[in-house]
Amino acid sequence: MSDAYVVGDPDGLSPLLAELRDAVARELHAQLALRAERIELADVPEVAYQITRRVDELLRHRRAAKRANSAHS
Repeated sequence: MSDAYVVGDPDGLSPLLAELRDAVARELHAQLALRAERIELADVPEVAYQITRRVDELLRHRRAAKRANSAHS
């Protein structure tokens, strides 16, 4: 059983996975809006790249916050 279920998270995702899911969903939403609600097969590599950039940004912010919190400890 995952820790997420133990702490009562209904979707069973850890906080990090929930943030990743949300980042991916935001980027997919943005890409669909840019592309008139349709992602062509030829556009998949670019969409994947943009999603990867969004996830990287999220992880960098988390690492920076973690470093800042540990510096204050």
